[in-house]
Amino acid sequence: MRCEICCVKKAEKKAPAAAIIDAQSVKTANHPGIRGFDAGKKVMGRKRHVVVDTSGLVLGVLITAANLSDQAGARILLKKVALRFGWVRHVWADAGYLGQKLLDSIHQLLPARGFRIQVVKRNELHRHSFKVLPRRWVVERIFAWLSFSRRFAKDYEVRTDHSAAFIFIAASRLILKRLAR
Repeated sequence: MRCEICCVKKAEKKAPAAAIIDAQSVKTANHPGIRGFDAGKKVMGRKRHVVVDTSGLVLGVLITAANLSDQAGARILLKKVALRFGWVRHVWADAGYLGQKLLDSIHQLLPARGFRIQVVKRNELHRHSFKVLPRRWVVERIFAWLSFSRRFAKDYEVRTDHSAAFIFIAASRLILKRLAR
């Protein structure tokens, strides 16, 4: 019993205290299940909300209808991630998560933990050109790696929990590739 407590304390010291959140809208196949229209991306389908740590390991996934805003999905997903991974204190996000409503709900949820969200904005001078944004590239890289699996080109699953499970399976495959090196 004593060894387990020591191992948990050591794991908490080595665990990252920061994460990155983003969402991706994808089309769905003509199956039953939830779907919506994302007006910003002009996509009829679902939205994948993903939280990764600073090294790119997937901490949490939430699949919703595409018409759900990034902020609403972040409230649900960050609550799960904060309760499961209590060491995460700082979250980087894009401008879609900018808003006082999200920040207030996070502070009500986790008042004593010092949990904060930092929005990484794109520079207005580089709006129409490519510029790597600090820390945001990690979650974008995960979306790119997931797109190597043909299954993620569209969302073919009827149930959203099955879609989330397949994302975790693909992420574990990525971890195994790293370990094999």
